[in-house]
Amino acid sequence: YVNYRDIITGNTKAQFTANMDKIFANIAGSGFNTVFAQVRPFGDALYDSAYFPWSRYLTGTEGKNPGYDPLEIMCQLADQYGLRIEAWINPYRVRTDARPLSADNPARKWIEAGDSAALKWGDGIYYNPGNEKARNLIVNGVKEIVENYEVDGIHFDDYFYPTTNMSFDAATYKASGSKLTQANWRRENVNILIRQVYATVKEADPDCVFGISPQGNMENNYDGQFIDCAEWLSNEGYVDYIMPQIYYGFQNGKNPFAATVQKWNDLIKNNHTKLYIGIGAYKLGAEDAWAGEQGKMEWINTSNLLARMVETARKAENYGGVALYNYDSLFLKPSAQIKKEVAGLEALFS
Repeated sequence: YVNYRDIITGNTKAQFTANMDKIFANIAGSGFNTVFAQVRPFGDALYDSAYFPWSRYLTGTEGKNPGYDPLEIMCQLADQYGLRIEAWINPYRVRTDARPLSADNPARKWIEAGDSAALKWGDGIYYNPGNEKARNLIVNGVKEIVENYEVDGIHFDDYFYPTTNMSFDAATYKASGSKLTQANWRRENVNILIRQVYATVKEADPDCVFGISPQGNMENNYDGQFIDCAEWLSNEGYVDYIMPQIYYGFQNGKNPFAATVQKWNDLIKNNHTKLYIGIGAYKLGAEDAWAGEQGKMEWINTSNLLARMVETARKAENYGGVALYNYDSLFLKPSAQIKKEVAGLEALFS
C-alpha cells in the first residue's frame, strides 16, 4: 500500500486501471515474473470482502465502496502481462494510528463489546493471536481471496505480535490455562494460524502457494515477534516458501548478505519449502546507518549490487527465487545508478 496509496485514493476505476497498467508493464518489461500486491494492510480490504471493510486508501474513508474491485483488476492485469500475482496480507495489524474504525470493522465491534479477539496497544489495535475467533476471521479472509480471485499465492508480511511486553495478552494467556511459558504459548498461537492458513489455501486451490517474509534477523523473529521459523521449515504443513527480508549488504557488520542467505538455507529441513530471498532495493543510493563502518556506504558506491545478490542467492541449495522491495525504488524516477542496477537484473532475468 505504501507504493500505491498516493495513486489510488479517490480515483475512478479507469484511473486506477491506467495507473496499475503502467506498474505491471514496467514489472513485466524488466523480466520479473511475479507481483506481490498488498491487499489487506490494516484489517481492511482492497477487494470486495465479506469480512473486512473497504480500505481507507481507496476513498479516504474506511468502509466506503470505491465502485470497483482493485484486486480483480490487478489479477486481470497480471494475466494480461503474463505475471503471477500473490495477495499480500498483514494478518493481525488493524491500526497503528488514531484514525477511526468504520462501523462494519470487526475489530471495532469486538473492542466495543470488550471481546479479547481485538486488543488495543499504545496507539494501535491488533487482532489477538491467542483468540480463536480472531484466527478464524483471518483464515476466512484468506479463503475468500483464494476462492474468489485468480491469485497464485497468499503472502504474509513480517508483522506478528506487536510487542514483547507480556501484559498485551496476559489475560488471554491466563485464561488459556496453557502449561507453556507465555513466550512459547505466543509462538504456538502463530503456529496454529499458519497451519490453518496453509490447509485452507490448499483445500481451496492446491496449486495456490502460501509463504511468509519474516525479518532477516532470526533472533528478532523468535524473540521479538514470537514466530518460530525453524518449526515452519522443519515440518510439512506450514509454508510453501520462506522469504526472509535479507535487506543487508555483503559488507554488513552484523548480518552480511551471503552468510545470512546460507543461514536461512540451512534452516530448511524438509523437502517441500523453497527459499526466496528478499532484497532491499529501497536502500540503493543511501547510507546504511545500521550496517557498520565498513558497510554503510555499500549501497551508494555500486552499480551491480542487486545482480550480485541474485547470483549469490541462486547458489543456495533450497533456492526458489528472489523478490525485491520495493517497486518505487526501481521504477519511480530512477537515478543513473538505479538504471544500471535494473539493467543488471534484466540481463539475469532475460
